[in-house]
Amino acid sequence: FTGTKGPSPTPAKQPLTMIPPPPNFTLCTVQSDKYRLLATAKPRFVHRISRRRSVIGHSREHVSTLALVSPNGEQYDSLLRQLRERMDEGCGETIYVVGVGSDGGDYGLNESDMEASVATVQSLCEQIEADLILLRERTEAGGQVRDYLIRRRVGEADFLEVRVAVVGNVDAGKSTLLGVLTHGELDNGRGFARQKLFRHKHEMESGRTSSVGNDILGFDQEGQVVNKPDSHGGSLDWTKICEKSSKVITFIDLAGHEKYLKTTVFGMTGHLPDFCMLMVGSNAGIVGMTKEHLGLALALNVPVFVVVTKIDMCPANILQETLKLLQRLLKSPGCRKIPVLVQNKDDVIVTASNFSSERMCPIFQISNVTGENMDLLKMFLNLLSSRTSFKDDEPAEFQIDDTYSVPGVGTVVSGTTLRGLIRLNDTMLLGPDPLGAFIPIAVKSIHRKRMPVKEVRGGQTASFALKKIKRSSIRKGMVMVSPRLNPQASWEFEAEILVLHHPTTISPRYQAMVHCGSIRQTATILTMNRDCLRTGDKATVHFRFIKTPEYLHTDQRLVFREGRTKAVGTITKLLQSTNNQPSNSKPPQIKMQSTKKIPPKREDGAAPANEEAASTGTVASTVTAISEISDFHPQPSLGFTENGPKKRKYPVSGQLCGRKCLVDVRGQRRMGRLVPDDRKAAGTQITNQNL
Repeated sequence: FTGTKGPSPTPAKQPLTMIPPPPNFTLCTVQSDKYRLLATAKPRFVHRISRRRSVIGHSREHVSTLALVSPNGEQYDSLLRQLRERMDEGCGETIYVVGVGSDGGDYGLNESDMEASVATVQSLCEQIEADLILLRERTEAGGQVRDYLIRRRVGEADFLEVRVAVVGNVDAGKSTLLGVLTHGELDNGRGFARQKLFRHKHEMESGRTSSVGNDILGFDQEGQVVNKPDSHGGSLDWTKICEKSSKVITFIDLAGHEKYLKTTVFGMTGHLPDFCMLMVGSNAGIVGMTKEHLGLALALNVPVFVVVTKIDMCPANILQETLKLLQRLLKSPGCRKIPVLVQNKDDVIVTASNFSSERMCPIFQISNVTGENMDLLKMFLNLLSSRTSFKDDEPAEFQIDDTYSVPGVGTVVSGTTLRGLIRLNDTMLLGPDPLGAFIPIAVKSIHRKRMPVKEVRGGQTASFALKKIKRSSIRKGMVMVSPRLNPQASWEFEAEILVLHHPTTISPRYQAMVHCGSIRQTATILTMNRDCLRTGDKATVHFRFIKTPEYLHTDQRLVFREGRTKAVGTITKLLQSTNNQPSNSKPPQIKMQSTKKIPPKREDGAAPANEEAASTGTVASTVTAISEISDFHPQPSLGFTENGPKKRKYPVSGQLCGRKCLVDVRGQRRMGRLVPDDRKAAGTQITNQNL
C-alpha cells in the first residue's frame, strides 16, 4: 500500500506497472484531484479497501461487461451476491462507485447508461433491504461518475453503532467539540459548550475532564444529524435520538491531563473504541500528552484521525507550523501514517473509503466558535463504519466496565458485548470472583443508550439489570459469558511485550498495573527470557496477578504501566487456569501486630496459652481470644465505674477490658478483658484460649 501527495509521477497515457494479482483479488485504484492511492496485490490491504469501496462500471478491456445497464439473470445474481458480501464485511454499509472501471480508471458513463445503472443498483438495494444515498457526482472525460453510500435498514429499536475515543492534551478542546457536535450550538470561546457535558462539580469549576464521559451523535438514513436538545434544559433525550437514527456515533470523552492518564488508559482499553480522534490545539501545537495518547492508540491498533482546533484565533504562520510538525510526526518511523489534509467533500469520501486500512490519517481543521469545516467532520463521521463483524451463533461474552445500583431496579452493569447474542431472561455466568469461580445470573432487562431492547449483539454497548446479586460483589473487569464456554479464570499468563519507556531496567519481581480490556490489576513479573529490559526491548514475560484471577484470551492486547513506565504487548499463553486459588496463595488476612513485648511467663507461674505468640511477641492476625484474669477488679482510672465500663467510642489504649466490653482493634470490634495496672506497662497478651 503506497500513497503520494500531488500528481502521479507516471504519465497519464502510459499504463500503470502493476504486480500480477493472485486469484480472487481485484486491483482497485482510487483517484481524486489531489491524491492517488494504489492498492497492490497485497491481500491484507486489498481486502480492507474492497470491503468498503466496490467498483462498478466498465473498462477498456471489457467493454461488453456493462452489467448494470441491462444485466441478465446470471449477472444480476452475481451482483447481488457481491453486494451482500460487501455489506457483511462493512458491518451493514459500503460505498459503491458507479462509472469506474475494474482497473480503477475513471472512465464515466453517459446519462442514459448512468440512469440505467442507478436503477439496477436501487433494485439490488431493495433485495437486501438497504438505502441508496448519493454522496457526490463528478464528470470525467468519458462521462459521469457517482459515489453512493449503501446502508442497511434497521428497525426502530436497532441502529448501527460506532465508538470514537476522543484524546489529546489538556485544553485542546475535546469536551468543547463534543458539546458543539452533540448539541448543535456553537461555543462562545469561554467554555459554554463544554459545560453541558461535565459530570462532576470540580470538572465544571476547573474546566478539565477527570472521568470517562459518553455522548452520542445520531444520523438518519440521509446522513442528517438528528440530535435536538431540549428547548428548556438543553439536555438530550437519548431514546428519541436512537429511535430516529440509523447510525449512532458514541464519543468516549477522555481526560487530557497527565494525572488522569490511568483513567484515559482504561477508557482506551475497556471501552473498545473503533476509532480514535486526536485533538490538537493549533495555537499550542504538539505538547504535553499528545504524543502519549497517539502512542497509546497506535499500540492498541486503533485507527487515528486528527482534528486541529481553534483555527479562528490562531495566526496563519503558527497554524502552518503546527500542521508541518503534525505531518512530520505522523510520517515518522514510529507512526508510518499517510497524513491527508481534508479541505472539501471529495477529500472526505476518499479518506473515509480508505480509512480502515489504518495507514491513512485525515487531518481536519475546525473552529468551535465559527463552525468552520464542521460539516466536513460530520460527513466523515457519518461515513465511518465498524471495523469488526460478529456472528450471532458464537457463544455470548460481555465485559463489565461499570456498575450501578438503581433504586427500584437493583444492580445494573454496563459494558460492551464482545461476541454472540444476549437476549432477555438469558442465564449467563458472572465472574470470576476472588476465588476464580463463575456464578449463574439471570438478565432481568436490557438497555441500549437508555432505550429498552430485547437483545444485543457483538460490538454493541449495553446495560443489564441483574437478579438477586449485590453491587458490592461485582467489580470492573468481570465478564458475563455463555455457559457453553465453560470459562476458566487465570492467575498467570505469558505475553510478548515491548517496553516503550522505562528510566532504568525491568527485572523479575517487578510490579506494575496491567490494563487488558476492562481489567485493571497489579501483576508481578515472575520470569522473562532476558536478564533485564530497557526502553525499546522486546521479551516474553511471565506475569502473575497479585489479588484475584481474571478471565483472559490469547491474542488480547494489554498495556503495562507504572508511573512513567509504559509497555504494550499481546497475551500469548494462559497459565494456571483454575477456578480455585493457587496452592501457594494465602487467604485474605487482617494484619494486626503489636509492638509491645509479651512477658514470657504469667505472674501466677502459668505458661502462656499460645507459646508461639509469647515467643514472637506479636499478635496473630486472625486470632481473637478472651484472657481469663480472675483476680482483677476494675479501677476507675482505667476507664471503669462501679457499674461497669464507661461508654467510650475507643476504650483506653486499645486494652482488653474486664467486663467483656467491645474493643476496637484497627477497625475490627473484638471481645476481651482489661489488663491490670501492673501489667499495663509490660504489654497486652491475647491468647486463643476459650475461643
